[in-house]
Amino acid sequence: MSQQSARYQRSAGGMVGALLLLVVLILAYLGLQALTGNRHPDPVHTVAYGQDVPAARKAADFPLLAPPRLPQGWRATTVSFSGPPDAHWHLGVLTAADRYVGLEQGHDTVRSMVQAYVDKAADRGSPVDVEGAAWASYTDPGGDLALVRRTRGTTTLVVGHEVPRSDLVSYIESFR
Repeated sequence: MSQQSARYQRSAGGMVGALLLLVVLILAYLGLQALTGNRHPDPVHTVAYGQDVPAARKAADFPLLAPPRLPQGWRATTVSFSGPPDAHWHLGVLTAADRYVGLEQGHDTVRSMVQAYVDKAADRGSPVDVEGAAWASYTDPGGDLALVRRTRGTTTLVVGHEVPRSDLVSYIESFR
């Protein structure tokens, strides 16, 4: 009596067929994803900063600044406020070109804010006129430009990463 093996018989043709079937299934899945447009959702979440402004203004011990609305195509991505005694206001936005612009306000010195939000070795540039007020300018080798002003114990810093100076000035001019 001959004994047959209980093992599955493998062949090169069967393995090639299984591999081709797997490749076809993967390509079909990728093609379906491309057609439906659900490849990668935008990882950046927007926030409705306008609803935080009134409460932050009421709690702040300085004149809190914020734009009533953002320029066309810009979107707010982060907003935070911590109350006195170390009050600090932050509004982070992305421009229409997806460049970051941050607004920071608090009682910290100009130097400490520039070191924290621009660079420890930022270079001071020429003052910039914004609606008749001189704002100090600072740059770093990485492409950051900050405009800073200290008024009555409050430092306001606006920093942009590879954002034109004119865009930062227009943004500051919109603050209320």
